[in-house]
Amino acid sequence: MPSACEFEVTAAALRACRLCRDAPIYGPPLPQEPRPIVQGRSSARLCIASQAPGNKADKSGIPFMDPSGLRLRDWLGLDEAAFYDASRLAIVPMGACFPGYDAKGGDRPPRRECAERWRAELFAGLPHLELILVIGQYAQAWHLGRAKGGLTETVRNWRAVLDAPRRPRVLPLPHPSWRNSGWLKANPWFEAELLPVLRAEVARAMRPQS
Repeated sequence: MPSACEFEVTAAALRACRLCRDAPIYGPPLPQEPRPIVQGRSSARLCIASQAPGNKADKSGIPFMDPSGLRLRDWLGLDEAAFYDASRLAIVPMGACFPGYDAKGGDRPPRRECAERWRAELFAGLPHLELILVIGQYAQAWHLGRAKGGLTETVRNWRAVLDAPRRPRVLPLPHPSWRNSGWLKANPWFEAELLPVLRAEVARAMRPQS
């Protein structure tokens, strides 16, 4: 039976949360029925610290079950079975619910209430983490602080971030959304230099327990 501090207990409570709809702190209520999405178990050694589920993930209830997920799994060198193995890989978004669309048709930012209420407790339930992959500007600001050059500068400095004396180690990534295809073309070093290291680090964190 898991104890109250374990990831599974906190994740179950988060899935029942309706804070952003019923008692929003920042802005209007969530525009649709909340469907908090989070993955993991206390045994996980790899964590994807992401932004918020997209519309397709919201409909399926499965994180990254969309084109962004296809690209992300390719980046990581993982098939679906490994990616959705909650005993080895946790997925902890900044906002656990799809935040809705903005006026331009893009996803709204993650709801701030979610991270403030749940994030510290979720990570306290992941004592075996070796590596956190920090995706997008909101997650990077939370885990690393805001960089003067924004996301590009943070990801460009990935070696220094990864080698910093912290545990678990952290590796920053851009969001795998198709909207970032232009960024990837403008920054070819990402695929040439960072991706091989990323795949090696992921393979290490996902290795079977001896």
